Amino acid sequence: MRRRVQLVLNKDIKKLGKTGELVEVAPGYARNYLIPQQMAVRVTPGVLKQIERRKEEERQRILALKQEAEARKTALETIGRFSIPKQVGEGDAIFGTVTDREVADVIQSITGQEVDRRGIELPDISKLGFYKAQVKLHPEVTAQIEIQVVSN
Repeated sequence: MRRRVQLVLNKDIKKLGKTGELVEVAPGYARNYLIPQQMAVRVTPGVLKQIERRKEEERQRILALKQEAEARKTALETIGRFSIPKQVGEGDAIFGTVTDREVADVIQSITGQEVDRRGIELPDISKLGFYKAQVKLHPEVTAQIEIQVVSN
């Protein structure tokens, strides 16, 4: 069995790992390339504690982002309905369509919350009426809102 050396990466290295990860590499690779180029450092008890602390801080940060997204979801669902004025033709058919950018702008103007328009999923909207839309606020948090298309 070959001997391996444990290192902590200081930089992202393709096909090896990301910054802060603990990796095992061949001793020559560590001694001749990674350590002299300051891409990695040897593992010591102090370095392991730093890694654990960073992982915990990252976990806390992700948890805080999720809680913030949950609060934004509650705010959006409390308001529930957003009205978007559109120009109307015969048979309540609208000119053009309702876009995710328009929905994001309406949410911004009413709530003051900035929503990424790429996270908004809309059904095909071609007439006046009520439509359900989903707003993705976080990878695990999606809010359901109702859009009312009205004539202006």
